[in-house]
Amino acid sequence: MKLAVFDFDSTLVDAETIEVLAQNYGVGQAVENATELAMAGKADFYTSLLSRASLLKGMDAMWAEAICQNLPLHLGALEVVQGLHALGYKVVCLSGGFKWATGYFKEKLGLDADFSNTLHVRDGFLTGQVSGPLMRGDSKAEILASLQSLLKPKHTLAIGDGANDIGMFKLADLSVAFNAKEITKKAATFVAQSLDLREILNYLKA
Repeated sequence: MKLAVFDFDSTLVDAETIEVLAQNYGVGQAVENATELAMAGKADFYTSLLSRASLLKGMDAMWAEAICQNLPLHLGALEVVQGLHALGYKVVCLSGGFKWATGYFKEKLGLDADFSNTLHVRDGFLTGQVSGPLMRGDSKAEILASLQSLLKPKHTLAIGDGANDIGMFKLADLSVAFNAKEITKKAATFVAQSLDLREILNYLKA
């Protein structure tokens, strides 16, 4: 068995979930600025996530969930998952984003598992709080290490775009920087030259 681990925001989907939520709620610029710093490795991921989530306090939860389930996929997302399955991979998503999005797209894309965080809700509205297994910059590496220990894959492939993906790159046999920040490109085995996820399949088959 082989294991492929994808980031979600700006990798499988062509968006940052928290930015799209913030744009719809009228706090887009503040969240975008904070996200950019976190993804470039210039701000602590945990502190940034708490701060950004707090700006969503009071947003209608049903509206937020609907937004999470209507994010645009990157070109080739379904095909790359299907192609990796055909090559013998289990395909998993690790995201510092939110279960409303990753859980929905797990089913849509046929992923084998998804790990992400939860936005808290009270009386139908977001509280501005968030919790889950992927709150820190090193969380993806920790979960990947646990998956490798449990599943004992003979090969691990990691795909991501941000600074918080570098930890899992270090644990992978092959790492792909897709739609990536410069800091992430420098840590990757392969840097995708397009925004078509099918390029990953071409790389594996080359």
